[in-house]
Amino acid sequence: MSDNWVEVCAKDDIDEEDVIRFDHAGRTFAVYRSPDDAFFATDGLCTHEKIHLADGLVMDDIIECPKHNGRFSYKTGEAKGAPVCVDLKTYPVKVEDGSVFISI
Repeated sequence: MSDNWVEVCAKDDIDEEDVIRFDHAGRTFAVYRSPDDAFFATDGLCTHEKIHLADGLVMDDIIECPKHNGRFSYKTGEAKGAPVCVDLKTYPVKVEDGSVFISI
């Protein structure tokens, strides 16, 4: 199966230790830039109550949901404690020629 790489944004559109929302084909994703300048992508909605994670707070490698403060590792998708208990799906990310792409 071949990867379907989709362009998200310019690399500089995401600040370090931040997240943006990306909608594509009826789905919502969250794309992150870590403090060490690496990029990651997850499903864009919290697994607890389907709130947009891009409105949340990024700290180190954690995204905190803005509604009930559920936390996930955006690198692995792992749920890090109540009220979230279902992991996020993660997606491969690459940066080419100054643009960020995710594989859907």
